[in-house]
Amino acid sequence: MSQRINYVHQSPELFKKFYEFSNAVAECAIEQTVRDLVSLRASQMNGCGFCVDMHVKEAKIHGERELRTHHVAIWRESALFSPRERAALAWTEVLTRLPEHGVPDELFQRVREQFNEKELSDLTYAIMAINGWNRANVAFQTVPGSSDKVFGLEKANLS
Repeated sequence: MSQRINYVHQSPELFKKFYEFSNAVAECAIEQTVRDLVSLRASQMNGCGFCVDMHVKEAKIHGERELRTHHVAIWRESALFSPRERAALAWTEVLTRLPEHGVPDELFQRVREQFNEKELSDLTYAIMAINGWNRANVAFQTVPGSSDKVFGLEKANLS
């Protein structure tokens, strides 16, 4: 499989702004571990091979245990995640695939028990960012691992 078009080169100004947005999200109130889990789960749900590959490698570089990255797809059945991480994963899933009638109050309340208002807002922006990246990379079939050198992902030693 080869990439359909290089959206970075075709729309450099828009890419730069979206990249800046993503970098701002990286400085938000949500801890790196949760951001890594959220990015991986949304990417799995969206079928983004490029992003799944990237976020597994990033998580390893950030010190995440490999078994937990394998368990993200089955987080409900796994005992490896804290209540806060479970809430973030549930919020990721509902915002990645919005239900016809919106986010259920019960889920909002459950997530709200784990995150204060600022954190929940920041978490929502983190989910918005990864879903945007997923959509671009799925649309243009960005090849998994093709940007490892650019993003320093070879440090994960997973090639």
